[in-house]
Amino acid sequence: MKDIVYITGHRNPDSDSICAALAYAEFKNKTGNFQYVPVRLGDINRETYFILAYFGVEPPQYIENVRLQVSDLNIDKIAPISSDITLKMAWNIMRMNNIKSLPVVDENETLNGVVSVSNVTESYMDVWDNMILGKSKVTVNNLLDTLTGQIIHLDKDRKHYYGKIFALSASPEDVQRTLEEGDIVITGNRRESLEVAIRKRVSLIIVTGSGEVEESLIEQASENRVTILSTPYDTYTTSRLITQAVPVSYVMSREDIIYFSSDDYIGDIRNTMAETRFRSYPVVNEESKVIGTISRYHLISGKKKKVILVDHNEKGQSVEGLNEAEILEIIDHHRVADVATTSPIFFRNEPVGSTSTIVANIFFENGIRPSKKTAGLLAGAIISDTLLFKSPTSTNVDKLTLERLAQIADIDVEEFALEMFKYGTSLAGKTPEEILKQDFKIFTYDSSRIGVSQVYTMDAESLNDLKGDIIEAMEEMTSDFGFSLQVLIVTDIYKEGSELIVVGKQKDIINKAFGVNMKENSVYIPGILSRKKQVIPPISSVINR
Repeated sequence: MKDIVYITGHRNPDSDSICAALAYAEFKNKTGNFQYVPVRLGDINRETYFILAYFGVEPPQYIENVRLQVSDLNIDKIAPISSDITLKMAWNIMRMNNIKSLPVVDENETLNGVVSVSNVTESYMDVWDNMILGKSKVTVNNLLDTLTGQIIHLDKDRKHYYGKIFALSASPEDVQRTLEEGDIVITGNRRESLEVAIRKRVSLIIVTGSGEVEESLIEQASENRVTILSTPYDTYTTSRLITQAVPVSYVMSREDIIYFSSDDYIGDIRNTMAETRFRSYPVVNEESKVIGTISRYHLISGKKKKVILVDHNEKGQSVEGLNEAEILEIIDHHRVADVATTSPIFFRNEPVGSTSTIVANIFFENGIRPSKKTAGLLAGAIISDTLLFKSPTSTNVDKLTLERLAQIADIDVEEFALEMFKYGTSLAGKTPEEILKQDFKIFTYDSSRIGVSQVYTMDAESLNDLKGDIIEAMEEMTSDFGFSLQVLIVTDIYKEGSELIVVGKQKDIINKAFGVNMKENSVYIPGILSRKKQVIPPISSVINR
């Protein structure tokens, strides 16, 4: 499967941010080596919804961040084991897969415990516990699997064997004094020893060396409820192997099991691993089913989520966790800001009115025709960002590109623009918070942090009744986010001017930057249409001065 690359615009996305991401994903999927997925970092606004619906395109998927998660790593895909399998089988699985522990699941396939190499070795080294088969409730099947055994006679009423384990080598007289009812006997095919063991009503006899048992002894075993098994191993080997028939449920760790979910973030689990120091940890999915194990090795594999940024190059406007991701490309038309990379990347930044203009020309320069839907998206975004070329940011490149896209998309630019602006600029029914967050960006300077929102309207007077509530909401945001200045730009598309509504301890910056005299937190400035070109640069000059 190809690696995924996320293509994302900025937070609180506008039409250019969404459409550029969708279109550039189409281009990269035709020409690139990865799987390119357009994403968004917030809700789409009314105007963007109109563009997408007009051309029948679904919005990009929403993501919260690009922090690395367990699901992004190539963890060990080891199938969990059942609690009733033998230590021998668990040991073989760990050795075959070169791992140090195994997750154990119950009948519902949910995590029940963990068995490790140390669990197995500790049980094997405890040579003094000759009652271990009874304590661990070893079954006949476990013994047959471990000893490669065969049944000579089975007492079906007995499920487990609770006696002491004896490997018989003494004389029949000594055996007679030593054995007790219910014990477990390992012996070769020695008639005297077998007779004594059966008379003593031991619970289990294991005959080594594939020895055969006389029919008369089998009959006696049946009368005395003694199970007899045969193994090809010698007595020494059988004595060593028999404790490996213990089920993992007897030795596994059950309490305070540390495990991770597939959607846990790597940054969060790294500290847990450092504090606990286990070799590996189980991983469960959203249904609590075990899907594998993870170790420290996976955390240092160097894998990061891959991203391409469009319509921004500023960390404060980008996706959360960007510092943990690998940036492959940036396509933008804003000022060069503070996004840094560890290696050279493709960075295309042009002084045009829309990022979608750049994306469209990337198609054309490579001899690729965008699909009709994508051409429509790019055309709508250019119209939006340039305000149909009323914005001072618009250029001849934007106009020529829009003409070419409109032909492919088969739209009348003037009619489409009027319909889009009417739908997109309606502020009816919106709360002050929705208006402020509709197209909101944060700009950071050495000593100042400012928030700037912009809304477009064809009826600016409709906001008059809301102005008091808007100022109150702005003051609350300023306090919550620590802004020294917050500005709402209310742009009247057809009057070609904007009212600036301002709060914050540095609101006098507006008077200095634009040579105006604000009254009651607002001022109307003719000719102001572009936040990027006409509002931010003068504010930046005053702050930096």
